[in-house]
Amino acid sequence: MTKTTVLNVQGMTCGHCEMSVQEALDELDGVQGAKADRATGNVEVTYEEDKVSNDEFREAIEEVGYTVGS
Repeated sequence: MTKTTVLNVQGMTCGHCEMSVQEALDELDGVQGAKADRATGNVEVTYEEDKVSNDEFREAIEEVGYTVGS
């Protein structure tokens, strides 16, 4: 089943930041797409919930140097 979630990501200040976060998420198996917006600090992720989890999103984002808010 496909779901969409919105994560708040702290530290995105430019287009490169957005791309880094999007690419990190897109590499995860089960993610169908990610769209980051530095102006709002939000990242919208569309994914297959039986293949990937929010914990994996958080880990991928933190690995590229950003913090996921609550």
